Amino acid sequence: MINKVLIANRGEIAIRVMRACRELGISTVAVYSEADKEALFARYADEAYYLGGAPASESYLNIKKIIDIAKESGAQAIHPGYGFLAENPNFAYACEVEGIKFIGPSSKVIELMGNKVAARNHMKQIQVPIIPGTDGNIVDTDQAVTLANQLGYPVLIKPTAGGGGIGMMTASNDEELRIAVENARKIAFNTFGDGSLYIEKYLTHPRHIEIQILGDSFGNVVHLNERECSIQRRHQKLIEESPSPAITPELRAEMGAAAVRIARSVGYEGPGTMEFLFQDGKYYFVEANTRIQVEHPVTEMITGIDIVKEQIRIAMGLPLSFKQEDVKINGWAIECRINAEDPLNNFVPCPGKLSGYRSPGGIGIRVDSGVYTRYVIPPFYDPMISKLVAWGRDRNEAIIRMRRALYEYIIVGVKTNIPFHKAVMENPRFVAGDLSTRFIDRENTLLDDMKKIMAREKPLEEKLSQIFEARKKAAAIAAATALTQMRVRPPGTPEE
Repeated sequence: MINKVLIANRGEIAIRVMRACRELGISTVAVYSEADKEALFARYADEAYYLGGAPASESYLNIKKIIDIAKESGAQAIHPGYGFLAENPNFAYACEVEGIKFIGPSSKVIELMGNKVAARNHMKQIQVPIIPGTDGNIVDTDQAVTLANQLGYPVLIKPTAGGGGIGMMTASNDEELRIAVENARKIAFNTFGDGSLYIEKYLTHPRHIEIQILGDSFGNVVHLNERECSIQRRHQKLIEESPSPAITPELRAEMGAAAVRIARSVGYEGPGTMEFLFQDGKYYFVEANTRIQVEHPVTEMITGIDIVKEQIRIAMGLPLSFKQEDVKINGWAIECRINAEDPLNNFVPCPGKLSGYRSPGGIGIRVDSGVYTRYVIPPFYDPMISKLVAWGRDRNEAIIRMRRALYEYIIVGVKTNIPFHKAVMENPRFVAGDLSTRFIDRENTLLDDMKKIMAREKPLEEKLSQIFEARKKAAAIAAATALTQMRVRPPGTPEE
């Protein structure tokens, strides 16, 4: 059994995992960087250890230090969360060598599914549809040009390692391709330590559909239906929902079966997602994410299944607590990623101090966050503040409830993308479910809509800022007064 888990991550996902551990009666160990000394997750854990400097390379990517802390703290298992080392086969292997349970798939499975070229070739063998593309890594730009002309422009250049859309670039001609290959190679090497690339045919208006799966060590694999993740910018997801308005029950069953077939073919253990692009009634495998996903809450909201607790149970060697026929769809859920960024300035990150923070609530609302008033969002990591999730009996109610929750959300001190989410929730195409990964690029009114929303709400934000500043001053005065009274109390005077 596992009675202590080290969470090799930070922010909201660290707290999410700790909550699951607490419900299972498992002690938690946090590791934190210099920038996260005052972070909520480090305080929430039962134990917390200093990991290293603020840059991830000195802290959250330091495999040896994390392993050493796990051994020192007596943690029998490590949960990687998402990002950082979550899909690094070397990290999983290091855990295996040291006899520490890596809460996720084996290092061999991560390596196979994490290499997109190897995964594509594997999909061919088990007859899962894939987008036309190269069968191996491209060697140089001349080869890339030859292959792109064979596929036909436009094409997509993708790193074979990593995920999250990092390093992905498009090209519409030979000149653009040469530039894109060089830039993508540099980004991939600097981010993942691997500059290998491959090329795919670029679909013009696809939807991004992913299937959540769970597998245990007994050969049981189930899928938890699909998520629609088409609202993206620079290949980074911003809004996700489950189920998808484009997927029929028949197609859901077919895609779910394909995802289960993939997982079974590699002996997959734990949660993961099989990601597909969907266009003109056809779906194509894109990649597998061998970890918990940022957007897993929408699946939990419509199925009632705690994916993280199941993940930990699987790591303990227990079988899945349910079967495929037990998985039902109850209502609709939408998630908005609330980021500290300026949506009017190409979504540039806006780290800084939260001078005021109040999250929404009420029926059907879930907020996964790791921040609080006066918390400083550091510039070293992803600027996500929280994940706001709204559940409704149907998609329309989920959208209406999300609008209400966004109205209630108060964040003062940094710019956020809340105006963007408000604009999308009011957008006729989004409401109609007419989505694609090009949604943001093609909706020319979004920028004007955001400006109108921000202008309308500016007086309210200014008033809230004044209120928070007044409260801060009042608290400071009260503290100073109390301190003065303590100092002037005559010796021997009893405390009140």
